[in-house]
Amino acid sequence: MANISTINWLFVCGILFCLGGIAVLSFMPLSSDCICPLKNPLIRLSEEHATKPIARSPHKLAVLVPFRDRFEELLQFVPHLTQFLRRQGIEHHIFVLNQVDRYRFNRASLINVGFHFTSEVYDYIAMHDVDLLPLNDDLLYEYPSSLGPLHIAGPKLHPKYHYDNFVGGILLVRREHFQQMNGMSNQYWGWGLEDDEFFVRIRDAGLQVTRPQNIKTGINNTFSHIHNRHHRKRDTQKCFNQKEMTRKRDHSTGLNNVDYKILKVHDMMIDSVQITILNILFECDVNKTPWCDCSGTAAAASVVQT
Repeated sequence: MANISTINWLFVCGILFCLGGIAVLSFMPLSSDCICPLKNPLIRLSEEHATKPIARSPHKLAVLVPFRDRFEELLQFVPHLTQFLRRQGIEHHIFVLNQVDRYRFNRASLINVGFHFTSEVYDYIAMHDVDLLPLNDDLLYEYPSSLGPLHIAGPKLHPKYHYDNFVGGILLVRREHFQQMNGMSNQYWGWGLEDDEFFVRIRDAGLQVTRPQNIKTGINNTFSHIHNRHHRKRDTQKCFNQKEMTRKRDHSTGLNNVDYKILKVHDMMIDSVQITILNILFECDVNKTPWCDCSGTAAAASVVQT
């Protein structure tokens, strides 16, 4: 009979494999076939795995969580948000968008992929940081109004960002509005600014950002921000012409041309909560966005290939 230490080791290995670490997947031969966005099978996923609320909502929320190497935060996030949304009667499912390629983190493109995967069944999305946990039950994750996206983590509530045009952290968007805006820009490799560009898309589409009203808590007690900046430093490096290009409104990329493959779809349980993990691999056109790899390795490889 296997001893306890062996069982624990097998469990840890199983978790690491489920998350599809870069060290493993980078050396796996890729087939020419990708796992495409699910259609009818996703209805089964919705019915079987969507977290059941106390009172059924007429709408279905896909919680899209951009992710890379944040498993400790995920262990806190999943049970906390599940209980929070159950109290509100929100029918939802959590999708962890796990970037497994060697390029810099691309939060916006991950959200585009998550939307492609879920939009057949779920009629609104929550673009949700894994390290931001709502504490005030008056923050309603309700279906956004026809005016535009509902920003849960507004500048008067977020513990860190307080400028008027801020739409990061937690943003709820109707399916048709996200399509109308062509999703998010795919040019933002590394940390920051993709939300600011998305605010401009919202404005250009004739939509408005709405925020929760009559919230009695403030920047210190509305959310728990569990990011450890000393343990996991943000990738704020700017290289090539990134600073110049990412300060502009991107009219060329978005939902319609995100370049990706879904290598694997995993169902996983965390504290008896079923979630779905998508292992996502991006391609980068280094002629257009060489800052996807500040080391220059990708750009050099492109020159050799041509």
